Amino acid sequence: MIIRKAEIKDLEQIMGIYELARSFMKKQGNASQWGQTYPPEKLIRKDIEQGNFYVCVKQERITGVFAFILGEDPTYQEIRQGAWHSDLPYGAVHRVASDGSTRGLTKACFDFCTKIIDYIRIDTHENNKPMQEALQKYGFRECGIIHTDDGTPRIAFDYLKN
Repeated sequence: MIIRKAEIKDLEQIMGIYELARSFMKKQGNASQWGQTYPPEKLIRKDIEQGNFYVCVKQERITGVFAFILGEDPTYQEIRQGAWHSDLPYGAVHRVASDGSTRGLTKACFDFCTKIIDYIRIDTHENNKPMQEALQKYGFRECGIIHTDDGTPRIAFDYLKN
């Protein structure tokens, strides 16, 4: 699998992956995390333009996507019912999604990100059990609860490379 920065020409395929991911999440009992329209194309376009969006390519086909943003994330400034495990500079992983055809996508994503920076933060919905399992399997630690821009709670995790 190759991970590369996304380009605007990838947008249609990216949005198709999010459509598949929303359907999968709904079937897994997690219909409320992304609803019917998240993430909006405008947000993904902005991530691409800022150089913060990546695609996972296998056999010349995009099979997974994620945003990886270095620096302070406003939603991570306040954490409740716990604390981050470090104050080091970090990268935040957001909007991880797969078309379901490739195993090991989250591991590949996390391996990629930890080659760029040692400390990673991420959050997920309480009903997103597949992501929680992937995070714990990789070695992420639960930190507490953060709230997204719209005020909904998310379980926060972090990972510090040894």
